[in-house]
Amino acid sequence: MAAADPRPTGPDESRFRSEESRIGSEEPRIRSDGSRFGSEESRIRSDGSRIRSEESRIRSDGSRFGSEGSRFRSVGLVRSWESELATIQHSLKFVLKLKEEFVCPICRGVVLNPQQNSCGHIYCFHCVQDLLLSSSPSSPVCPVDGAVITPAEVFQDNCCKREISSLEVYCTNAPSCSSIMTLHNLQEHLRSCPYEQVPCTNPGCRAALQRRYLHHHMTICPQRMEACPHCQQPQPLSLMEDHIQRSCSQVKVDCPNSCSMKILRHMVTEHSDSCPEVHIECSYRRFGCFVQGKQGRVKLREEAAVNHPMLLVLRSNVDLEHQVELLQQEALLKQQEVHADSVLLTGLQNQTRPLLQKSNSHEHNVTTVQRALSRQEDVLSTIQLDVQQVSRTLGPGLEELEQLRSSLDAVIQEVSAAEALREQLGYMEENLKRHSGLLELHVAQLGHNKQRLQELGATSYNGKLIWKIQDFRKKSDAEVKGQSPCITSMPFYTGRCGYKMAVKAYLNGDVDGRGTHLSLYVVLMLGDFDALLPWPFRQYVSLSVMDQSGSGNHRTLSFRPDPASKSFHRPPSESISNVAVGFSCFILLS
Repeated sequence: MAAADPRPTGPDESRFRSEESRIGSEEPRIRSDGSRFGSEESRIRSDGSRIRSEESRIRSDGSRFGSEGSRFRSVGLVRSWESELATIQHSLKFVLKLKEEFVCPICRGVVLNPQQNSCGHIYCFHCVQDLLLSSSPSSPVCPVDGAVITPAEVFQDNCCKREISSLEVYCTNAPSCSSIMTLHNLQEHLRSCPYEQVPCTNPGCRAALQRRYLHHHMTICPQRMEACPHCQQPQPLSLMEDHIQRSCSQVKVDCPNSCSMKILRHMVTEHSDSCPEVHIECSYRRFGCFVQGKQGRVKLREEAAVNHPMLLVLRSNVDLEHQVELLQQEALLKQQEVHADSVLLTGLQNQTRPLLQKSNSHEHNVTTVQRALSRQEDVLSTIQLDVQQVSRTLGPGLEELEQLRSSLDAVIQEVSAAEALREQLGYMEENLKRHSGLLELHVAQLGHNKQRLQELGATSYNGKLIWKIQDFRKKSDAEVKGQSPCITSMPFYTGRCGYKMAVKAYLNGDVDGRGTHLSLYVVLMLGDFDALLPWPFRQYVSLSVMDQSGSGNHRTLSFRPDPASKSFHRPPSESISNVAVGFSCFILLS
């Protein structure tokens, strides 16, 4: 409950006396309201049986309670000024002592958006709502007299709401601020109170100060926005020097080819086309001139010695004419070959005509042979009839022949069954080989998944990676024997949606450190969120070899990325990563 401050004396005493007289005139109305509450209470007591029957009906029908609760929540919505006061509800200081009836019996603070129960007590809207939602339909009771609280019996007390909103309070920044206003207007006052603590509005500044000092702070804030003196674009003052040194397009810089001119940064590419210090080749190179050097000297040579390039052009034209003559001669020879082939084809056609005539005569002979064959078939039928007559005379011998035939058929069936079993065995062997192959694939996939799971479990998302290289000496010796000289760490990230990168290590050194040093590099990799990140990569990079003996003799080298290097630009979609950047002579192997 908020305690009342001592009443001030002096010039304001008459104002407080007038407030007391106003409050005294309000007392009869409050008493009349109390009688209204008393009559309402008697009506509730006289109708107690109806309330108890309604309670039992609500207990038996939980869904009805839920619907009533939703109606209560929709009716009792907290207004904006009351919701804003909820955070300072218990620190408010009222000019007059707060009446007990305006104190919420649940949270013991001033009642905000008052809700009245059938027992006549009032509560904050959020307090009674939390009480109803956190209790079963039969358990919510008034903390004062133990009366049951049901959503159907709770209603918003607008009369009490008006009285509370008109109570006078001191500013929460007292005693620095001596303002007094009604509770309803407190938040509006705090939005302009010169003693209210407000944060600086400049991005990146975390200062918090009183509103009266904000204007002066904005003029000296190191994070304030200032116009660049070169391109006039607004930039944070703390980043102005870096902007001028690295990215301002209107700053004049030295020519990268070391000529004496100073040019605007955004004109560097265009200047390269005319810079006299750029190394180029002679424009007549395709005609045989292999002179190369600085652009200014090459151009002067082309202008001073124009006869030599022209002779090269004429010589090239003569060579081309000679090649054209050779091609014409080859075309003439090809035409002669085609004519000879056509003559040969005509001779072959003349030779095939007699062969076609012989083929026709052979077809006639085949027809004659077929007729003779038909006559032979008739003779064979006659012979078969004679054989049947002979077989009737040889009955017993034929029965033995039939038995032998049956035995032979049985043997043939057994052989066929054995062949079928052999084929089935071969089919089962093929299935066994196929299933063995699938099992090996599953085992390989399981190993890959296990490795992937271990990588995901060890992946870092805070921009830091601690990489312990197992069997350092064994891997180093293997590299000397011809295996891959580079090992790569698991990927890590600067954040959940940050840059993706990895570390590369050459255990026996790379380039200048080959055989003498350990080489360490960092490489930017293609990530899932590259389209949302600022490029080029500008974050500070530190590489360390950690001393595990406990003496803390670590070795650390750091660098800041060069925005002009493609190694720190966004990795292209057709590649996995950029070119690695780091230290080829990081630490001696000894």
